[in-house]
Amino acid sequence: MNGNEKLLSDRDACRKRVRMLLRVSSEQQLESDGDLTLQRQIVLEYVKTHPDWILDEKEYFEGGVSGYKNSVADREILQEAHRDAVNGEYDILVVYKDDRIGRRMWEIGGYIMSLKSLGVDIYTVKDGCISPENSDIMGQMMLALRYGNAQKSSADTGMRVKDTAKKLVQSGRYIGGSPPYGYRLEHSGEISKHGRALKRLVIQPEQAEAVRHIYDLSLRKEYGSAKIANILNTEERYQNLAPNDVWKSGTITSILTNPIYAGYTAYNRRESLNGRRRSLNSEEWVLSQRANPNLAVIDEDTWQRVQRKREMRSSKYTKPLKNQDVTVISRNDGMLSLVDVLHCGYCGCKMVNGSKYNYWTIKGTGERRTSRTAIYKCQNAWQGVPHDKAKQYRADKIEPIVHEALADYIGKLQENENVFARIAEHNSMEKQRMKKELELARKELDKIRNDISVMEDHIPDAMTGTYPLTLEDLVRNIDAKKEREKKQMAVAQEKETMLHHAAVTAKDWEILRENIPTWREMFLNADTSTKRVLVNKLIARIDITRERVMIRFKISLEEFLSKSRTS
Repeated sequence: MNGNEKLLSDRDACRKRVRMLLRVSSEQQLESDGDLTLQRQIVLEYVKTHPDWILDEKEYFEGGVSGYKNSVADREILQEAHRDAVNGEYDILVVYKDDRIGRRMWEIGGYIMSLKSLGVDIYTVKDGCISPENSDIMGQMMLALRYGNAQKSSADTGMRVKDTAKKLVQSGRYIGGSPPYGYRLEHSGEISKHGRALKRLVIQPEQAEAVRHIYDLSLRKEYGSAKIANILNTEERYQNLAPNDVWKSGTITSILTNPIYAGYTAYNRRESLNGRRRSLNSEEWVLSQRANPNLAVIDEDTWQRVQRKREMRSSKYTKPLKNQDVTVISRNDGMLSLVDVLHCGYCGCKMVNGSKYNYWTIKGTGERRTSRTAIYKCQNAWQGVPHDKAKQYRADKIEPIVHEALADYIGKLQENENVFARIAEHNSMEKQRMKKELELARKELDKIRNDISVMEDHIPDAMTGTYPLTLEDLVRNIDAKKEREKKQMAVAQEKETMLHHAAVTAKDWEILRENIPTWREMFLNADTSTKRVLVNKLIARIDITRERVMIRFKISLEEFLSKSRTS
């Protein structure tokens, strides 16, 4: 190495490693990509003004995520940035504006100080470094004030948006979002004050016929959502009309409770609470004052009768009065140890936790009692997807089988002294492979979004007839691209999740060896949460049928034990 090369190497060693955090809070911003491109360009130019900074190739991106409604704990990108800071991968995190980090007063301040304690400062293009020193009490108070104002601003904006949306809906306007089943969006020919082409709902005849059939099954035969889904999935006429290739009970329920099918636009049917969506009672909905006959698929009387019938069915199947005061013997903690890895061996769907109730009367005292048994149930089967085989399994029958297999598995690995180095090598290679797959998935997603942005830019040209494609053809192509975007987003998210839950490390194994000398006894006495953590560390997937339980461990005994024994 000559003198100049050494000088450059020393200079690079002194430079701060920088990563960018980009966030767009709405799906609209995500689809247009304009806001994102602007953020990235401004941040890049800001980084270039600091000669002692070196931009890292990794950037953090959140699309369609609210920094006000979602907590720090629920924002995976912030958690990923924190994990990377723990590993010492970078020194500075740069954002466009401070609200890109978030708008929650106490949480964001705590997050910034947590990164500071790990040696990472946060810079914004406008304000520079916003990370106060740990000893700077006044600076931390100002930080809390900064995000307190941001939180209040979001709350005020949210209130104004809701008030505006209510007025628009009450006047009969469609305020955007994905069209309900049975409708499609087409351009209305109007342009908003922000320069966006406005759209309107239009009925799709074939899907509308399916909606009428669903209402008829609910009203005339009083079928529940799961049964209706099962019927549609077996009727050739309606199979190909299913959204996302299959009818499910949740889709049926959404159709049966949406007033749009009677011509009434609605707002506030659902709300987001701590990052989760929940349905609201109809008393809380905001409806248009009059029905729009151009949107009505069924008549208003049919819609109202279906609602009354569903309420009556709900009352019929709730807990009978004679069992209202029954003593419940609980056997389900609400978190089963295999719930993250157990899959239905017939359809491949992930199993979820549930409960089964049994009632009886104590002789002599006449006291009524019930037991609640924990079960694993197949989501597809319970949502009406055709399913010929078993759809639920008792936890107390399945878990002992898996726990016993885990005990034997750990015991065999603990006997071997050389396996841990091989595990670490194997995991490192797996992680690199997963990172490459994730990178390719993200690149494909960026390409699709860029294509959408380019096509949307030509909408005004298509409307005036100066574009090679008609407006209808262009919209059809955009819709097709957006469907691809949704699927690619799911692919990228799945690969990101797989990388996050990458194979167990050699350090994990060492902890198991040191702290769990009698693993079998510990597992039997551990609480459900501990069991669940250990299961996730050791098992990649379990497929279950009535005949067998197939366990796929993250580390193959044959691959490692045979090598180390012969070495």
